[in-house]
Amino acid sequence: MTDQADQADHPGHATAARESGEPGGRLTTRAAAERLGVKPATLYAYVSRGLLTSRRDPGGRGSTFDAAEVEALLRRNRRSADSGDGGDPSQRIRTGITLIDKDRYFFRGVDATELARHHSYETVADWLWTGTLRPGIRFTAPPRALAAARRAVAAMPGDSGSADLLRVAAVAAAVTDPVRFDLGQESVIGSARMLIPTLVDALPVRGEQPGTKGSGTKGSGADASGTGTSGTGTSGTGASGTGASGTGASDTEPIARRLWCRLTPADPDPAAVRVLDLTLALLVDHDLAASTLAARVAASARAHPYAVVSAGLGVLDGPLHGAAGSLAHRMLTEVLERGSAAAVVADHLRAGRPVPGLGHRLYPGRDPRAEAVFAALETVPAARAAMAAAREVEAATARQLDLNANVDLALGALTVAFGMAPEACETVFAVARTAGWIAHALEEYEEQPLRMRPSGRYTGPRPPLPLPVPVPVPEGQGPSSGSCPGGFRKGPGSVYRS
Repeated sequence: MTDQADQADHPGHATAARESGEPGGRLTTRAAAERLGVKPATLYAYVSRGLLTSRRDPGGRGSTFDAAEVEALLRRNRRSADSGDGGDPSQRIRTGITLIDKDRYFFRGVDATELARHHSYETVADWLWTGTLRPGIRFTAPPRALAAARRAVAAMPGDSGSADLLRVAAVAAAVTDPVRFDLGQESVIGSARMLIPTLVDALPVRGEQPGTKGSGTKGSGADASGTGTSGTGTSGTGASGTGASGTGASDTEPIARRLWCRLTPADPDPAAVRVLDLTLALLVDHDLAASTLAARVAASARAHPYAVVSAGLGVLDGPLHGAAGSLAHRMLTEVLERGSAAAVVADHLRAGRPVPGLGHRLYPGRDPRAEAVFAALETVPAARAAMAAAREVEAATARQLDLNANVDLALGALTVAFGMAPEACETVFAVARTAGWIAHALEEYEEQPLRMRPSGRYTGPRPPLPLPVPVPVPEGQGPSSGSCPGGFRKGPGSVYRS
C-alpha cells in the first residue's frame, strides 16, 4: 500500500520545506495536501496507488513529497475534472452490480454485508449472476475439467504462488469446455458454476506439493458437515472418503469447506469455516477495482469467461491489489511474535513503509467488509490472539493517523488465526472475486463490442524523424544464439511485433 508516515507531521511543521516551483524541492505532508486540496489521509491513498512517492524527512518529522510530482498530479486532476468523465474509460462504465455509498456497499441494491451474513458464497454468487436467490445451491467441477486442471497444476514448480496455480488451472479447464465461446447468459453462467469449484479443487491440499494427491484431511467426518452459513439450506455430506475434490471434503460440500484444506492443515471447525464462507461472500465484488476493469476489457473484446477470469487473475497478482492481505498477515505475525503492536508500527514508519491493512480511499470511515469479518472472528475462540493484534495495530496508528482497518487487515487476522500461510489471503480474494468478474463479464457482453478501446495521448517526439541508427549486435547475441520469426532478435533492446 503506501508510506504511512504521511500524517506524522506535527502541525507546527506544516509549511513547505522549499517552494514547489524550485527544482528538486520537497513538500511536507501538510503542504502537499493543501496544494492538492485533499486531506493528508488522501495522500496516503495516492502513494498506495503509485500516483505519488514519499520519502522520510531526514529531520524525523514525517514524510516529504517531490514538488514536481505534486504539481504533475494536480494538473492531471484538473484535466480529469475538465473532461467530465474522470479522464479514463472506467468512469464511463455503467454497472448495476455494486454501489459503494459512504461506509456501506450494496450488491444490486441489497446490503452486501447482510447478504453475506445470511447466505453462502455460492448463493450470493449465483444470485448476482441470475437475480434468483437459491439457498443451498452447490457448484460442481466436471471430472474432465478438474483432471486437466490438476495436471496443469502438477506441472508447476513446487514454489509456485496461488495466483500462478489458479491461472494455469483456468486455462486448462477452458480447453475442456467446448462451448466456452458461447457468450449467451446461460452458457456463461454454466461455465462459471463449473470453473469456480475446478479452481478450488485443483489446488493442492495444504502441506502437499502442487499436483500430489490428497489423502483426506483430519476432521473430515461428521464434525465437518453442515458448515454452510445461515440460509444455505443444506449441509455437507460428512463423508470421510476422498471425494471428487481430492480431500475429505465431498464435491457436494460448500466451496468454503473445500477451500479450507487448501489453505490450512487445521481441522475444519464449523465456526471457522463459516467465517471463511462469510469472507468469500463479502469479497465477491467491489465495483471497478483494477482486476475487475481488466476483466471487463477482456469481455469487451468478447473473450470467453475463462479468459476473462485469467485477465482478472493477472492483475490480482500485482503488489497493490491482491497481495495487500499477505503484507497484513506478516505484520500481525510479527506483532504476535514480538508482543507489541506499537513497536512493529514504529518500525514500519521509521523505515518509510506503510502500515498494511489501514485506510481505504472509497470509505471515509470504516470498511464494512473488515467490520463484518472482525465481528465473525470475535465469536471464534481460536481467533482471539489474531484479533487482539489487529485491534492493537489500529489503536497504535490511531494516535497519529486517522486511518481505520480495511479488509486486508481482516484477511490477515483470519489467515493468522487459523494457521494459514500469508498467500492464503490472495487465494481467498481470487476465488471470491472470480464470481464478481463473471458478473461484470455478463454485463459487458451486452454492451457494444470493443467499446473499451481508449485513444492514447501521444507524448513522444514529433514526427517525422529519420530511421534510427543501427547498433552492432554484441557477440553471442546474433541470429545463431536465438532469433524470432521475421528476423526479430531476442535479447536486450530487441523489438517484437505487437
